[in-house]
Amino acid sequence: MSEHSANPSTTAATGRPLAVKAVIPAAGLATRFLPATKAVPKELLPVVDRPVLQYIVEEATQAGITDVLLITGRGKTAMVDHFDRRPDLEERLAKKPELLAAVKRTEELADIYTCRQPEQLGLGHAVGYAEAHVGDAPFAVLLGDEFVKPSEPLLPAMLELQARTGGVVLAFFEVDAAETSRYGIASVEPAEPEFGDIAEVVKVTGMVEKPDPEDAPSNLAVLGRYVLPGRIFDAIRRTKPGSGGEIQLTDAMELLRTEGVPVHAIVYRGTRYDTGQPLGYLQTVVQIAAERDDLGAEFRKWLAEFVNSDASGGANT
Repeated sequence: MSEHSANPSTTAATGRPLAVKAVIPAAGLATRFLPATKAVPKELLPVVDRPVLQYIVEEATQAGITDVLLITGRGKTAMVDHFDRRPDLEERLAKKPELLAAVKRTEELADIYTCRQPEQLGLGHAVGYAEAHVGDAPFAVLLGDEFVKPSEPLLPAMLELQARTGGVVLAFFEVDAAETSRYGIASVEPAEPEFGDIAEVVKVTGMVEKPDPEDAPSNLAVLGRYVLPGRIFDAIRRTKPGSGGEIQLTDAMELLRTEGVPVHAIVYRGTRYDTGQPLGYLQTVVQIAAERDDLGAEFRKWLAEFVNSDASGGANT
């Protein structure tokens, strides 16, 4: 757990409560990973010995959030099963305490709730399904295909910033100018001086989806972490279909911004893992495996041999 409690504590500066619930939209079809994701949700693809989704839930709990709502879709009940009890498995592992502890940890991480999104009509549409669970309180949104290094947390600072502003808080990371057409890109200006004690904070003056490099207002791309006020749900209802004919969360946030709701962002300089496409997923697996205390040394040795091998089949295994 981080210094932020899972209880609805308040900041001294404003008295506003910190967000204590997280929403993980995870109803997509993951077509980039077919046929693997025909039966296995992309969020459960393993990164060494833990699925992607577990890393994301752990990121939330590290920030003190233990109430997690999964927005699921058809054929994705296995995501809920991962966090459910398995008494039969626990009994079989009674004499293997390390494995037993790892299995029980998934049951104890957080209170997991679910809501079904019957059809995928955009991120904003998915987030809108969380209203009954969240109410009018602020909440975090964590996209289901990226996470950050636990030793370089992002979410605690975002929660604090949102409690102090009462508005929308995003996270950005820098991309090469040639890559702006892959991301939502923001235009920004310096943030108010009073937020300088939190992190690298900027004030958002506009957002555009996937601009060409020559049209991009900056090289700051939206990372899949948001802390939103409860009023976002009304904005989603008033948002018309945008890019791809879908209800875009970006458009709903932009609507709030034009109506005077403050929008800020933290520029994240830590390690971000992107598992949303096969190359990024493979890079994540390799990077985390190479850093593991129990696997890293032997894996790095094999990897170096494989990369340096002149044989067409790679290094011997």
